[in-house]
Amino acid sequence: MTLRELLQSVDAETYASIPLYEKLLKTKPEYGSSNRIKVKVLNGEIAVSNVHVGSLGDIVACPIDVAPDLQVTKMQLLDAILNEMSHEGFTETDADDFWDDMMDLRKAKNIR
Repeated sequence: MTLRELLQSVDAETYASIPLYEKLLKTKPEYGSSNRIKVKVLNGEIAVSNVHVGSLGDIVACPIDVAPDLQVTKMQLLDAILNEMSHEGFTETDADDFWDDMMDLRKAKNIR
């Protein structure tokens, strides 16, 4: 199942207030990415990786690999993916600092 298929398979009313869901649902898939969204259990929590690469069109076309030992509903799976794609783990200050560094031409060569 791809992320797009997962987005289309859940109750849209449940996610109507989440702008990221709406944006992903309206995004046209771009085929050509070989990335796969990985979902597994890590320290008792659902861990999602490989969602911060490429364009939104690439991400919605990505297949989702769920660990065989992970028993989750489609809604739990989508919640975990949306949570990871949002700024989970980063404060607003962290995000501001990151973009300040990215836009500083003196530091750009070191970061990129």
